[in-house]
Amino acid sequence: MRISRLNLENFRNMESLSVFPCETVNIIYGDNAQGKTNLLEAVWLLSGAKSFRGAKDADFVRFGESRAVIESEFFCDGRQQTSKIQIEGKKNAWLNDIKKDSVTAFAGIFTAVVFSPSHLSLVKDGPAGRRKFLDTSICQITPRYIGIISQYQRILLQRNTLLKDISYAPPLLDTLDIWDEKLAALGGAIIRMRMEYTRRLQKEAADIYKGISMERETFSLSYRPFGMDVSQGQNQEEIAAQLKEKIAQNRSEDLRSGSTGIGPHRDDLEITINGRSVRAFGSQGQQRSSVLALKLAESRCIGDILGERPVILLDDVMSELDQSRREYLLNHLTGSQIFITCCDKGYFSRLEQGRVFKMEKGRLEQE
Repeated sequence: MRISRLNLENFRNMESLSVFPCETVNIIYGDNAQGKTNLLEAVWLLSGAKSFRGAKDADFVRFGESRAVIESEFFCDGRQQTSKIQIEGKKNAWLNDIKKDSVTAFAGIFTAVVFSPSHLSLVKDGPAGRRKFLDTSICQITPRYIGIISQYQRILLQRNTLLKDISYAPPLLDTLDIWDEKLAALGGAIIRMRMEYTRRLQKEAADIYKGISMERETFSLSYRPFGMDVSQGQNQEEIAAQLKEKIAQNRSEDLRSGSTGIGPHRDDLEITINGRSVRAFGSQGQQRSSVLALKLAESRCIGDILGERPVILLDDVMSELDQSRREYLLNHLTGSQIFITCCDKGYFSRLEQGRVFKMEKGRLEQE
């Protein structure tokens, strides 16, 4: 998986930009607020995902303009392909000049993995961010998972609304079993898929972290279903049956609180270094290295499943790493096209192979 050409028109602060990146490492450097992260964001949108910065569609269009366009040529599945996103009130998408219903059609076609400083919340904050990380990753390798997650969220919302309404209309209690059945079936599928993906991720992340830490520390990752004891050997139906039972046992508490207390919307991903929680006990360097290991492991997992490594986007990753860890990122991540942004030109002095671009006021120049 690699981009051979990227064109942007009126995207963020970039009036018109065209870049031909190399197949290995592409460094984009420059002062803050020049457009480096905007460029990575444009590449990320081509994966069919939402902005990793939480931006709305209107935010992508350059001030004073009515529309923005992202166009790319990329090599995937043994052939050259094209994609286009036009943002004009909403997103419109074309893949190989064929109009698509939604940009989600790009999922599983063009794949990317992104790290930005905001992703440190994976280890610093609560479980919601870790669940989102898993779900976003799985969506790229299994596009049908998008529908499963959407259905689960819709039924969860409907069940929570029903729990609140029952206090005013007690006869509605008789309909709760129907929603419990649907929620458990979808929840079982989500938990099974998350557990399988975490198993793959653990193996790769542990290996990558060993390289980042120069074998001084041991990384571990495990999926923790909330209020359930689920084993790796259980299938989807068995997990769904257990979840249904747990939901039934928790019904009185759900009615009291007006919300569903058991299910994959409460699950977590436990990350440890040398057996200790990174969130509670990890240093800032360990936390950053843990997230990097997760993101790079995500790239390997996607590559193993789809047969091609995704594009890696690393935003402002170099500033808090020592020289040996920077060199690892620059010269040891073989097999993937990589984009790295940074402010200090000295950070990539040991780059062995790649291209260097300078970003200034939304304009990009190759050095």
